[in-house]
Order: sequence, then C-alpha cells, then structure tokens
Amino acid sequence: MDFTNYTKFYPDIAGRFGEYGGAYLPPQLVEAFKEIDEAYMTIAHSASFINELRRIRREFQGRPTPVYHCERLSNKLGRCQIYLKREDLNHTGAHKLNHCMGEGLLAKYMGKKRLIAETGAGQHGVALATAAAFFGLECEIHMGEVDIVKQAPNVTRMKILGAKVVPVSHGLKTLKEAVDSAFESYMNSYKDSIYCIGSVVGPHPFPMMVRDFQMVVGIEARQQYMEMTGELPDEICACVGGGSNAMGLFTAFLNDPVRIVGVEPMGRGPKIGDNAASITFGKKGILHGFESLLLQDDKGEPLPVYSVASGLDYPSVGPEHAFLHDMKRVDYTSVTDDEAMEAFFMLSRYEGIIPALESSHALAYALKAARLNSANSILVNLSGRGDKDIDYVVEHYGVGDQYKI
Repeated sequence: MDFTNYTKFYPDIAGRFGEYGGAYLPPQLVEAFKEIDEAYMTIAHSASFINELRRIRREFQGRPTPVYHCERLSNKLGRCQIYLKREDLNHTGAHKLNHCMGEGLLAKYMGKKRLIAETGAGQHGVALATAAAFFGLECEIHMGEVDIVKQAPNVTRMKILGAKVVPVSHGLKTLKEAVDSAFESYMNSYKDSIYCIGSVVGPHPFPMMVRDFQMVVGIEARQQYMEMTGELPDEICACVGGGSNAMGLFTAFLNDPVRIVGVEPMGRGPKIGDNAASITFGKKGILHGFESLLLQDDKGEPLPVYSVASGLDYPSVGPEHAFLHDMKRVDYTSVTDDEAMEAFFMLSRYEGIIPALESSHALAYALKAARLNSANSILVNLSGRGDKDIDYVVEHYGVGDQYKI
C-alpha cells in the first residue's frame, strides 16, 4: 500500500479505516456528532483556526518539544542509539494537551460552554482542565475510583484548575467505566457541551480529529531527527492503549523506510484479566461507538483488563491502529509490567528523566531491541513524565533497587 497522502484518504467519509471505525450512536447523539464533524471539517482548513492553534502551541504549550539523544543509556546497552521525543516537556507533562487545546478551540467555535471527558492516568483530565481554564469553559472529568487513588496528584491538579472530578464506582472502576460514565453525562447535556475524547477512539470524527491534532508530534520529530543525524531512524516506537501518542508519532513516518512499532501492555501475563493487549488478543467488535479490535467474551462483552499504567488499561484500541496492523505497516508487540518498571528506573538513573508508566512501555521495547542489537537507532515517543506515578511506584516497587541497573 502506498502511504503518500495517506491522511487525505483515511478515514473515508463514513469515518472508517478499512473495516474499522465508523459511528455507532444512540439516536439522540447522531445529530450532535454530525454537528461536531461538520464544525471540525469547516475549521480544520481555516487559516485563522490553524494560525491560532499554532500560536497556542508556541506561546502556551511550549512547542516544539525537543528530540533528545540518550547517550549514557545507549552506551550502557550496546551500540544501538536511543532517542526520545520529549512530550514530557509539553505543558501539563504529556502529549494530551495537543488535542485538548484543539478540542477546546473547536468548542469555542461551536459556542459550547462545557467540556466533558474521561481520564485514566489523569493526563487527559489535567490537559482538558487546562484547556477549559484557558478558554473560559466549564469542565467535567469522569475517572474510575481505582485510578483516582493511583493518580492522586493529577486529581488534585484537575481540581485546582477548576474541573469537576466525577468518581466512577461501577465495574472495575477504571478507564472503560470512566468512558461509560462520561458518555452518559454527555447524552444528557450535548446541546451546550462537547465530549472531548482522550484518544484516537470513539465514534467518528474523534479518531480522525485526535490523530490530526497529535500529528504535530511526528512532524516535529521527523524534522528534528533529520537535523540532528542527517538520516531517518531505523525504528520508531510508542506505547499503545487507545493509541493517541502513537498515531501522533507514526503518521509522519508512514511513507518512510522506517520500522514502526506499537507497544501494548502485557501486564502480569497472557491470562484474561491480566493484560490490556487488544491487538495481540482481541477480535473485531464494537465498544463506545466504534468498531475495532476488542478484548471480548463469547457474547461480545468487554473482558476485564489490567495494566500497571492507568492510561493503557482499555479493552479496545483506536480503529486506525487495527487498520495499520492489518495492512502490516505497523508491527505491534507487548511488554510486561516488570519490563516497563525496569525501563522506568533505567531512564531515571541513567538520564535523569522520570518517565510516565505508559511511556515506560515504549522505552522497555527499545531497551530489548538495543540489547539484541536489532537496530542502529530507535526513536521513542516519551509521551509523558512520571510525576503522577511516583507515589504509586514507591509504594509498590520501592525505589528500584531490585533491578540490576
């Protein structure tokens, strides 16, 4: 498949990436999502909207974020050189603000008064609360009670920024249930609100919109890496839960001779309920208004999922990832909790950078590849910083002395 001008052809007018995607909505939300689609397609090509978003990125978000060469870590592992796209240096500490500011600007254009969203690790919630404060909008964040405990610093940040945090106490009390709760709230208030989905998931047009807003990551990284080294990396990689940070990086490299790797959470292992590896173990199904690969039982109901990283414990994956997997353009693999934790401590000790547990999954893959000497260079999307995780990590893993680093 030729990936030249890929984003102009995918998704199609129905919001589908091949056999995945679409919009499976209750009747009362069909017009609401049509309104969002039409508004986005109108302003996405507007010079005033684009220039305003560029100004916000430059003056408020602190973009462009740099590409960084992990020289000490690379030398420790062998000859493979590891580079990081430092999205942890983006304002609020992760890539999430890239699409949240775009969604906030869209909401202002549409005359909406409230932003509604779910969050797992809390980074999307913090980013959306930040966008709401910036644009003068109300903000409502739904978050599972398990994640509220794990990500207490981010919950505090959301509240300080003025957001209403809604605890979700049913089911597994994590990301999937938070999405359920946010959708229900949106159904009751869609006339004056917009649901700002936190990844490349959900009904059309959100997988497309979030990808488009996140493409800045890959566009910057490709140019920066070329300027640093005079060539392209052998491989690029990113963690994949829903998959927004990965699509942000991958899109710019799809037509290049570069291996692209998405890294899923294998958690405690391959048993049901011990991981959230949707591409590895999933089958085609429908969840939260879109069709993709889904961890599901024989009745099509979502299975319980788990990951040490709250932002990755989702039973499905963005439809574009499922499509790119079928097209064999992106290779998807997985790492365990223990491998991610080793990477977390290694980056902290050798480079002075504490990564998010989500990002540690991508880094763990890079460490394995470096040890195998399977590539000369790897560019990792360091999608977020680990401030939000340190209390949980110390409580459950100490300070890393058990890892031989």
